[in-house]
Amino acid sequence: MNDEDISRPKWKRWLLNRFVLVPAALVLITVGWNLWVVTHDHGIVEGRVVDAAGAPVEGAEVRLWVFNFATFVVKASTTTRPDGSFEFADNPSHNIQVSAEKPGTGRSARVPIRLYFASEDFVLKDPLRLTDGS
Repeated sequence: MNDEDISRPKWKRWLLNRFVLVPAALVLITVGWNLWVVTHDHGIVEGRVVDAAGAPVEGAEVRLWVFNFATFVVKASTTTRPDGSFEFADNPSHNIQVSAEKPGTGRSARVPIRLYFASEDFVLKDPLRLTDGS
């Protein structure tokens, strides 16, 4: 300890030591993470479906696949809106896949989505692209 440490008030020396600062930082990080989770855990998965040329596809069937022990199973399905958008609500899992298909237009590959926690809200960055498979 030097003279400067002794001259500081005792409360300041107590608050600014590593035995207080490190646990306080861990508590703040934990509280921040939990607040973020609470505001982003609605289970909403959103995205868009486009054809090979990039135009929105209305009426395509989009499936939500959920990991079930050893394989993926279809948990839900929805139809795209006129702008090609879709939305799933109440996704209970953190390991999912989505795919789309429309007869006469084509089908997309299954897109794996790995979430940080169950029911995390997610928006697909890239649209599901329907191709005829040839």
